[in-house]
Amino acid sequence: MNEYYKDKVVVITGGTDGIGRALVDILLGFGAKVATCGRSHDKLYALQATHPSSFLHTLVADVSIETECQRFIDSTIEVFGAIDILINNAGISMRGLFKDLEVSVIRKLMDVNFYGSVYCTKFALPALIKNKGTIVGISSIAGYRGLPGRTGYSSSKFALQGFLECLMTELKDDNVHVMWVSPGFTASSIRDNALNDKGEKQKENPMDEGKMMTAAEAALRILKAIKNKKRTIVMTTTGKETVFLNKFFPSLADRLVHKFYFKNKELIK
Repeated sequence: MNEYYKDKVVVITGGTDGIGRALVDILLGFGAKVATCGRSHDKLYALQATHPSSFLHTLVADVSIETECQRFIDSTIEVFGAIDILINNAGISMRGLFKDLEVSVIRKLMDVNFYGSVYCTKFALPALIKNKGTIVGISSIAGYRGLPGRTGYSSSKFALQGFLECLMTELKDDNVHVMWVSPGFTASSIRDNALNDKGEKQKENPMDEGKMMTAAEAALRILKAIKNKKRTIVMTTTGKETVFLNKFFPSLADRLVHKFYFKNKELIK
């Protein structure tokens, strides 16, 4: 797999934490040229300090802002001269029942998870078509099955997968590969940074990260799927079971999802 990625230009949004960071680390080890962005100057500085290489380009950018996405993509082409692979990884999550939710929370989720991918893909597309490249979206099981307490998150991931499925068909004659990935429960910072129903960061992570797939393992599976030009991958057994049940036994899926996310009629956040 190393040879496949050697000298390829890979753009990864949200590359300072979790799966994004693991992708950056592994790809640089493979000899790829990597561009990544994030909102934290300090985290990007630390990433550069870890990889003091001309093969890494970083830029402070918020993917929910169209002009910042354009600046990031344009600067990548200026530095490396091309784009072979775009991985739309940046994302945030949420916890909170819709009846209690500020609508601005859903708007924020859509701006980052959906529109951030739309913006970066739009600006990178000419370069990707030129190189017959690959577009990847990091989605979620929440993009296949609506999850309680995560209306904004599920909505954004459903939208992302619909967008990518459209592109998959549109770009077939351009030989651009399009795929989306559902990592399932993976150890990352997305739960730590999840928004509550008021749009504030939740104070506690309800999940045991130690029992989940590591970000590095998830990253390796993603890179293998890109190399093998997979249409989509669902990584975990629980994720595969959820997608299967929701497709063929939706009423049963309704009951099981409710049981998983509610205890004594209260949402498990």
